[in-house]
Amino acid sequence: MPELIVNREIATDTYRYLTEEDAVPATGDVIVPLVVWQAQADSLQARDGRTGVWLASDQLAEDLDERIHQADVVAIEFPKFVDGRGFSTAYLLRNRLNYQGELRAIGDILLDQLFYLQRVGFNAFLLPDGKPAAKGLELLEPISVRYQASTDTPCPLFRQLESA
Repeated sequence: MPELIVNREIATDTYRYLTEEDAVPATGDVIVPLVVWQAQADSLQARDGRTGVWLASDQLAEDLDERIHQADVVAIEFPKFVDGRGFSTAYLLRNRLNYQGELRAIGDILLDQLFYLQRVGFNAFLLPDGKPAAKGLELLEPISVRYQASTDTPCPLFRQLESA
């Protein structure tokens, strides 16, 4: 069973992941594909439960409209661990679109990638079967000093040293 890490803690996943063919239930937490998010905007907001949107790897952050800030979760799918498009999508959501909610990596992610996923803005990880969340938590902090700026460290190290 997949394990979930949210904000550096092991959590229970209360969301149901729907496909385009699934009917959206009136209650409960759901994550819907982008096409459903766009087509059923009003009815999704009127539901009793939290609602998130799921982006496939070939969909862009810009495909989300101004309602992105109403999403409780944005899940970005990694169909294969070698497909890095989700890294760029997450960075754009956090830094250009100023999305502040839960940003969840789903799909074929490796434990070794968690630190880098976190750097670009992910704060939640749905780990595939067989990938223990306890080990994932350990790998979120393998490097104590970061030279480059990113979502988690907006100021590069040399600027931090100048201001010290």
